[in-house]
Amino acid sequence: MNFSAVDSLLPIGTGQFQVLDYVVFIAMLAISMAVGIYFGFFGNNNSTEEYLLGGRRMKTIPIAISLIASQISGATILAIPAEMYGYGTQYAIMVPFMIFTVFVINYIFVPVFYKNNIYNCYEYLEMRFSRRIRNIITISFIASAYVLLPIILFIPAIALAQVTGMNVHLINTIACSVCVIYTMLGGIKAVVWTDVIQGSIMVGASLVILICGIREVGSASEVIDRAIDGGRIEFFNMDFDLTVRNTFPNMVLCGIVIWTCYLGLNQSCVQRIVALKTLKHAQNSLWIFCIGYYIIFAINCFIGVTIFARYHACDPLQLGIVDKLDKMVPYFVQDIVGKLPGMTGVFISCVFSAGLSTISANFNSLSGVIYQDYMQNIRGFKHTEQKANFWMKTIVILSGVFCVSCGVIVNQFSSILEMMMTVPTVCYGATLGVYCLGMLLPWSNEKGALWGITTSIVFTSYLAVRSKIAILTGEMSYPLLPSRIDGCDEFGINITDSSFSSLSLNATTSPPEEDDSFALHKIAFAWFSIFGFVITVSVGILVSFLTGPNDVHKTERRLISPVAHWLLPEDIQEKEAALSINTAVINKDGSEMKESTWVWESKEGNSIAK
Repeated sequence: MNFSAVDSLLPIGTGQFQVLDYVVFIAMLAISMAVGIYFGFFGNNNSTEEYLLGGRRMKTIPIAISLIASQISGATILAIPAEMYGYGTQYAIMVPFMIFTVFVINYIFVPVFYKNNIYNCYEYLEMRFSRRIRNIITISFIASAYVLLPIILFIPAIALAQVTGMNVHLINTIACSVCVIYTMLGGIKAVVWTDVIQGSIMVGASLVILICGIREVGSASEVIDRAIDGGRIEFFNMDFDLTVRNTFPNMVLCGIVIWTCYLGLNQSCVQRIVALKTLKHAQNSLWIFCIGYYIIFAINCFIGVTIFARYHACDPLQLGIVDKLDKMVPYFVQDIVGKLPGMTGVFISCVFSAGLSTISANFNSLSGVIYQDYMQNIRGFKHTEQKANFWMKTIVILSGVFCVSCGVIVNQFSSILEMMMTVPTVCYGATLGVYCLGMLLPWSNEKGALWGITTSIVFTSYLAVRSKIAILTGEMSYPLLPSRIDGCDEFGINITDSSFSSLSLNATTSPPEEDDSFALHKIAFAWFSIFGFVITVSVGILVSFLTGPNDVHKTERRLISPVAHWLLPEDIQEKEAALSINTAVINKDGSEMKESTWVWESKEGNSIAK
């Protein structure tokens, strides 16, 4: 790679999208649209259960792939490698602990959802505590979704705008329209099967980029050696200073809290998990997800390390060639595979696939939650399947309009990825905490849950907002790890050249001096969700005992997780039938399902209705 001018160093410039790139990108959108149209006309989506759960006849592997695809947004594909490049591999230590997270979800939360025939996970909170608790968590889910979705949509639009010169808001509108159409027409079936296609694109494109990058550096061992020399390989930073950005304790604990909440207690995921026939199928699907998560996360982490190895002695950020860490991945892609026909289109399709898979899953779940939790409860509103079908599809359309409209606001953000990492921390700790109060602590009551949630959300909201203000004002910062520019000759760059003098000067300007004294808002963002969880549980237990603990004799066994049944009195433990993980189920009204999901079994082995 021989750089001759600053202009040639731009990561992605206008006019670099060729005919083949357009063909690849349009083909991805067309296939997604075709899947939605197919299931819209031939998928029998006339009932609420078909639209939201696919009639509970979904298959294990497609659901697992769908879960994987929807967890990886366009921001993730850009953020994870950038994190490795700028801050090292400490962030990746959360990956091995996903197996613990899946274990917790599989054996604490999912059995309760199946045993209570729940497909809206927030319904549990009303059954265990009250409608008020359900509303608080539901509103936090809806609010955080509508904050994050415009950002998730906007990130791939920016990348495409850079390579085509098209207006970013026009791209936003086209992509969101495609997503709305296939989600609206095809329901959960279209969401799952487009996720399978888009997930395949993500994995394939990421592998190609990784392999080409390693070949450019020389070998995988050379990549690792350069990363070690550059101080990027670190997994066991045991520093317990709460202000340090990435450490072993905060990454592991934060990963467990956030992933447990997002995968096991977020309606967009729970809706697909309970769309499977039996508890056994659901648990198997989550274990398959775990394997797929390891693969795609490892690929993206190693891409980040490879990017560092490529520029270990000539940092584009220091030179000012790349103005933000967020843009390192597009820069690397254009450098490594930009000249290969169609590869830029493949990369853009990869980023868009990641974004659309996340957005479609959320649109589908939001339509169900808003209709079932709010519209259906409006006084005088009479539910029919036809009305439900109409209003849920209308909600999908309005959600798309909202996301496109908010693109104007998102365009003003200085750091899109920072925003994405901050928003979930406000409510995830409280959400996980209240479910643990309900499923694991039989004596916790509604007042405890209410005060726990409220205290947690107020505290973490303060931390999130105040820390963001501190970063914007220069009161605090997270400096990147050291990098070099003494090896730029290899790329044909003369850093003493006049075209680089001002860039280098600007890039190496020292950040404002920070006050080293401790302040609450200086706590690293990774701790926010952890503190939120601890506060919810601690306050919940304390208030429950102060106000009179819940009478465990009146607590139904089915509302308590199987791992906590030993806390119940013996007469309650033996009162209800056990859940079979293999037997097919019946409907809530007691009628037999042709293709069912779960069932109750008495000790004599007879299937009984709940």
